[in-house]
Parts: sequence; structure tokens; C-alpha cells
Amino acid sequence: MNWTRTVAARQAADMELHGIHVPLVTPFTADGALALDALEGLARDSLEAGAAGLVALGTTGEPGSLTTAEQDAVVEVCRRAADAYGAVLTVGAGHGGTARTAEALAALDGRADAALVAVPAFVRPGAAGVLAHFRALAATSPLPLVIYHIPYRTGQPLGAAALLDLLALPGVAGIKYAPGGVDEETIALLAAEPRGVLAGDDLFLSPLLALGAAGGILASAHLETARFVALHAAWRDGDAVLARKLGAELADVSRAAFAGPNPTALKALLHRAGRIPTPAVRLPLLAHDFGDA
Repeated sequence: MNWTRTVAARQAADMELHGIHVPLVTPFTADGALALDALEGLARDSLEAGAAGLVALGTTGEPGSLTTAEQDAVVEVCRRAADAYGAVLTVGAGHGGTARTAEALAALDGRADAALVAVPAFVRPGAAGVLAHFRALAATSPLPLVIYHIPYRTGQPLGAAALLDLLALPGVAGIKYAPGGVDEETIALLAAEPRGVLAGDDLFLSPLLALGAAGGILASAHLETARFVALHAAWRDGDAVLARKLGAELADVSRAAFAGPNPTALKALLHRAGRIPTPAVRLPLLAHDFGDA
């Protein structure tokens, strides 16, 4: 039996993904360099407010626009903050091909607690191909996998049965679930009471928690982090009245954070709040302007 696979499978079995995880933006200075002090501030503020974990180099972090050295610096800062709070650090990794994704996972050995890996985009390999892809990755990955299911970006829809098959793979700790809404497949998935389903569509966090999701990976949780944490706690504790109130209020926060392509509006809001030095993003994204709103 492959030892690496045994270790990763055991880590995944032991990992209980729950609560609010913040996929951090990558702040830039006025001259376009990484603003690492601001990044560390965001990370520590999120964890101080009760976030269960951080995600580095997710879509919100613009990883495709960063050099390898910049990506390494981001991971180092986030690792330091996560260690200081005993929090989970998940790092984005993945490519359209299985072999290249396996290489990216190997490079994260010892640097993260889990890896966020999207369903292969554009190639649309079908449910069987997606399962084979993640089975192969789980067999060699040195750390547990969190599968990112976001069909409106990948072009690959997956039903509840396929997602449950993925969750059953040794070495898979959970799924970031972002189907773009709540439908009968969502209800079927969560009715099976799987472990490690984290909401990935910010607007639908509250209904997904009500249906049994374990938490969320939410860009808008940069803003009002403590209230997102309270929303998760309210549904967990059965306080539906408070949960509905917070859910409605935080939906407005999420709408503002996604007023432009992610993370353009979010960065504008963070800059307006004085939490990052500029609202800058890198091409092909363009900075968002809220005007006087």
C-alpha cells in the first residue's frame, strides 16, 4: 500500500471541516508589489473574529496573476497566521490535467493542512472522468483534498450521487459546494448528511447551513467576519430566528462584495475600510469603482 496515500487518507478522515473559512484576497501596494503586511493583517483579523480557517491562493487571491515566488510568499504569511491561531490552512492547487495537479499538490507537502482543487475546467470529462481524476490525485497527494465544485465556472455539472462518490474517496476531506443555487440535487446531497460540505456561494450560505452544510468558504466573510461566524453558530445551535435575521442581513453584504468580478468589489470595500493599501487587481481584472455609493 502506498504510504503517502495512507497518510493523506488518515489526515482526511481525522479532519473535521466546519465553520467559516476566509479565502483571502492578495493585497497589492501602489507600485504593484505584494502588500504582505496587509495580507497578514487580514488573516489575523479573520481568525481573531472566529473564522475556523484560511484559504490561500483561491480564486479570490488571484493566483493566476502571481509569480511562483509571490505564491510562496502568500502561503508563508497565511501559514504563520494559521499556526498562531491553531486554524486550518487550505491552499488552492490545480490545473486542467491530472499530472500537473499532482505536481502542484506535491509542492504543498508540509506547507498546508489541505488543498482546494477545482473540478477540471473547460475539458468537461464527465462524472466518471472527474471521479477518476480525484481518485488518482488522492492516491498520491501528501495532504487531504477539498474538492471545489463550481459548475458555472468549470462547465462540468455533477449530481448528488457523483458528489457523494467523491466525498467517499480516501484522502478527500470535503467539498466547496458552489452550484449557483439550491435545487433538488442540493437537497439530495445534504439529506445524505455527508461530512465536509462547505457552502461556496456566499448568497446561499444561510439556506445551505439550514439544510446541513458544515460551514462555508466565503469571500464576503472578509467583511463582518464575526457575524458570518455567528450565522454558522445560530444554525448549528438551532436558533432559527437569529439565523434567518443574520442570513438576510449578510446576504446584502455578499451582494456588495460581488458587485463586480471577484475580488474587484471586495478589494474596493476593503480599501475603503482602510484594511488594504490599494484596491488594485491584476489584469485581466479591472479595479471596481463604487463611485459615491
